[in-house]
This record gives sequence, C-alpha cells and structure tokens, in this order.
Amino acid sequence: MNADIRINKDRLWERIMAMAEIGATELGGSCRLALTEEDRQGRDLFIKWCREIGCEIKIDRMGNIFARRQGGNPCRLPIACGSHLDTQPHGGKFDGVFGVLAGIEIFETLNENNVMTDSPLEICVWTNEEGSRFAPPMISSGVFGGSYDLEYALSREDADGVTLGEALETIGYAGKLPCGEHPLGAFIEIHIEQGPVLERNEETIGVVTGVQGTRWYQVVFQGQDAHTGSTPMPGRRDALVSAARAIIAIKEIAMDQSPDAVATVGRIENSPNSHNTIPGEVKLTVDMRHFDARTLDAMEGQLHEIVNAAALKESTTVEITRISNTPSIYFDKHCITAVEEATHTLCYRYRKLISGAGHDACHISRVAPTSMIFVPCAGGLSHNEAESAESEDLAAGANVLLHAMLKLSN
Repeated sequence: MNADIRINKDRLWERIMAMAEIGATELGGSCRLALTEEDRQGRDLFIKWCREIGCEIKIDRMGNIFARRQGGNPCRLPIACGSHLDTQPHGGKFDGVFGVLAGIEIFETLNENNVMTDSPLEICVWTNEEGSRFAPPMISSGVFGGSYDLEYALSREDADGVTLGEALETIGYAGKLPCGEHPLGAFIEIHIEQGPVLERNEETIGVVTGVQGTRWYQVVFQGQDAHTGSTPMPGRRDALVSAARAIIAIKEIAMDQSPDAVATVGRIENSPNSHNTIPGEVKLTVDMRHFDARTLDAMEGQLHEIVNAAALKESTTVEITRISNTPSIYFDKHCITAVEEATHTLCYRYRKLISGAGHDACHISRVAPTSMIFVPCAGGLSHNEAESAESEDLAAGANVLLHAMLKLSN
C-alpha cells in the first residue's frame, strides 16, 4: 500500500462549497433541515457524485444512504466512513457535510491510484442527525444501532405535525432495506471539532476516544392566560416568569459542575405569544451533558427540583419529560489505534480528546467497531452560519481517514 497517497484538497473543497449552495443562507451558512426539499437536493447531489465514481447505492427504511466501493473480497464486511447532510436552521457549511464528502474524495483518490482494498468501503449518510426538525437527534443512526425502535422513529412529528415517515415518503427517500440489517466491519466518522481545543493548541488532528453523555428534556409550564391590563400582579399564573426563573437556575446546575458540565435551554415556545395576554403556557427544551453518568443523574435531579420550585413560586404547574438519553461512549481501541497510527505516519500534530457533542458514531458504536477524527474549526464555532474551517486542515483530516480506512480494510 502506497503510504504517499494523498487526497485532492481542492476537489474536496469544491464539493463542500457546491453542497453549501443548496439551502444557502444570507450570512454564508446552510439551512437543509432533515427531509425537506433542500435535504432531498443535497442527497440527490451526493448520490450523483457517488455514481460518477462507480459506487453502488442502497437506502434503508430510515432514509440512511450507503454508497459502496467494492473490494477484492466481497465476503468481508465494509469499512465505512460518513456523517450527515442535514443542518441546523442557521447551520454552517462543514458540520456533518465534511464527513460525508471526505468519503467521496477518498474513493476518487483510490480510483486514481488504482488501489483495490481487500474489504469493501462505504460512505454512510445518516438521516436527521441534528434533531432540529424531528427529535431526538441522531435518530436514524439510533435505529441502525438498536437504540430506538423503527416505528417509534418513523412516528416522530415536526412542529407542523408531519411525521418522519411521511417526510421520507414525500422526498422519495423511504428505502426498502431494513434499518440495522446492513452490517459494518468498522465505522470512522470525521468531523470538525465544534470546539476550540485543537485551534488553541495549534494541533491539526483530534484522535477522539469517546463522547460525553447527553440528555434532552422538554419542560412545559402551565399557567393561565389573562389580560395584562386588568389582572393584578398578585395572583397571576404567569408561565413565562416560571420559565425565566428556571432558565437562570439551569445555567447554575452546569456551573456547579464546572468546567466539564454544560446545560442549555435552546428552544422556547410561548403561548399565546400576544402583546397584551399573560402567557398561559411555555414549552422549553433543556440539553445537559457530562461524561460521567452519575454526575448527569445528579444534574437531572437538580433539574426536577428547580423547575418544580419555579412553578410553585408563580402558582403554575410543570411537566418534565426526558426525550433523549445518549450515554457516554468509549470508542473501539483498534479503530483509535488505526487513526493514531495514520496520524503518526502523516506527521500531523494531534491530541487525544473526548467529544463534547453527540454524533452518529455514538449509536453506531453499539453494533460496529467505531472511532472519530476531529479537525479544527475557527474559534471552535459551529451551529452557526459563520462556521469556518481551513482547506489544509480538512485535507489533513481526510488523509488520516484515508490511511486509517486502508489499514482497517486490509
């Protein structure tokens, strides 16, 4: 195997920029919510590029796409890479997309160098990783990995009452392959870091050894709609004031576990959302993360305490529901070694680290040996239209992925 093989960084960059034109936002980001028309266009472009370089395409019932490059031994399980194409509403050009398009670039590089791997290679595109349209996030890799039931996943609804299954049918990506019955020999996901560690330490590669645990909750405060002008302040049942008290206290939960814990209220729905009506109902989401499950248990206990106290203070009621629980993940040591050895071979500065963000690799690790590769992003900024990465860093990460996949495939 030729240790000098490198990907074409300009071609990788051009594909990333071409994908970014689908759902492009005014401030230079991308908006391709899962299973929308923009997502369909992104999927179609991915499949077009894959077929142009000779890949076989399969799609499962969750809309997950598998693009295969045949190997010398068709009896061996595929060595896979990949990520997702859906974005946040104000997403960037690189989150997820880089991990998918790096796979295409690797396959084309192998074609150009007449390299036949022993194992087949695959690129996976996982549906609804972000969870912006359908909660919970990473639901399709979750079905694949056995974390969620297929019917549960297909029944998830967006804000307009459209189910995930209906949306798959609408855009033509409801595949026939049973989800989870497509075994993988190994899976490596490459991604921008979405944090500042690599950039601050002037390192090119993150060898990811695991992912911290994540729990999502929905909190609903019920008060009473009433006229803002004629309802005295004493006796009001203002759901928004309860929510405000809770939001401040939720921040303190994470601060008490500093610096490793985080807690965020990312979405608020205020009803009736009228200028002269006291809010009668407020729904909010809570995202809490830590690597230690016992710490997360304690944080969850505090969350129940503070929302109940916030409701009592304003004479409202509250209901809290845990809607997602992704435990901390420790990746496969052999996959980690393959990534680390590839990094050594290519002479890149690197560090081992834990991912603060959840990724599809978390669920896939339940059914296949798995690891991840990070590359820096400017300021550690992600889930933002200003998200940025250097082409040299992206190429370095893709080269590490290339050589790690070659090692695992042979």
